[in-house]
Amino acid sequence: MRLGFVVGLTAEARIAARFGFAARAGGGAPAGALEAASRLVADGATGLVSFGLAGGLDPALRPGMVVIPDGVVSDGEVFLADGALAARFGGLTGHRLLAGSAIAADAVTKRALLTATGGQAIDLESGSVARVAASHGLPFAVVRAICDPAERDLPPAALVALNQAGAIGFLAVLRSVLRAPGQIPGLLALARDAAQARRGLVHLLACHA
Repeated sequence: MRLGFVVGLTAEARIAARFGFAARAGGGAPAGALEAASRLVADGATGLVSFGLAGGLDPALRPGMVVIPDGVVSDGEVFLADGALAARFGGLTGHRLLAGSAIAADAVTKRALLTATGGQAIDLESGSVARVAASHGLPFAVVRAICDPAERDLPPAALVALNQAGAIGFLAVLRSVLRAPGQIPGLLALARDAAQARRGLVHLLACHA
């Protein structure tokens, strides 16, 4: 099987590339992920993997934990992941992932989404990956590491940090910090947890890829 990895961030694409996988960054948006997945299929991918970071909706999911969900909840529809493909990365972990249309930026929103949808984690790419896979009759899996836990409110700079290419826009972050310097501790905590999540992804691929 020729796998294509859809990621949000270019940093995640570099992780996948280290282990020989073709990867495209969607820029952290559903539309970008749709385009990235479609291009991977056009380039010959016969299976798709949504790979990278996710937000926690279930308080039991802690930063750095890797989830390989059974399915993706998208607009009320559930797309089931392929168990055989997931087994290449250690197997399904029994979670459901919510395909978000926007970042879940605060703890109140995260609790509401958990209650309303049953999704235990959230990202913005997996729904598009699941839909492209279904439209082409291809297997898909999701491999995501938790970055921000359910109880965390994201600092404002985190909501403007990512540009359309999937890279961190440092000028946008700097402008946000200058307007609200009190968010710096939250940003540092987020950066620490994101680094832990990426280490979790590297470890998983090193063990199973």
